[in-house]
Amino acid sequence: MSKLPPRRPTLAVYSGTFDPITNGHIDIVQRAMHLFDKVIITIARNANKTPLFSLEERVDMIRTCFLDETERIEVDVMSGLLVEYATRRGATAIVRGLRAVSDFDYEMQLALVNRKLERQIDTVFLMAGLRWVFLSSSMVRDVARHGGDTSGLVPSHVRAALKNKFL
Repeated sequence: MSKLPPRRPTLAVYSGTFDPITNGHIDIVQRAMHLFDKVIITIARNANKTPLFSLEERVDMIRTCFLDETERIEVDVMSGLLVEYATRRGATAIVRGLRAVSDFDYEMQLALVNRKLERQIDTVFLMAGLRWVFLSSSMVRDVARHGGDTSGLVPSHVRAALKNKFL
């Protein structure tokens, strides 16, 4: 009877601007943790966007969300091509969250380009939970900017950070 080689730990990268992280993002990460041994949440530097929160603030907010999972969750910052970052880190997959059919077109194009650039990295699409399909960071910022209640949309520490930004 032949022995199977030991299973290699799986590593996935979940990238976004997370400005701020929402309960929808957290849902995707928690579900990705059921599929992978470790998930790197990477904040993508995007020169085309002017974020509300600094990189350091976003890293801190994300880390606070996953204090009990420090062995399986890493938070990092990256620039450049996501697939190259994933390759450098030894990832087996890129996780992408989908909220609606309109997200799929764009995400499918990205996945195909990434597959062309690096065949060893798969893209895994996770549908947003039904309660989060409407939720986006820009919507949360807009609600907070106008004094709306963001409870239920973001964790309490993120809600407090939003209030401080718009005092």
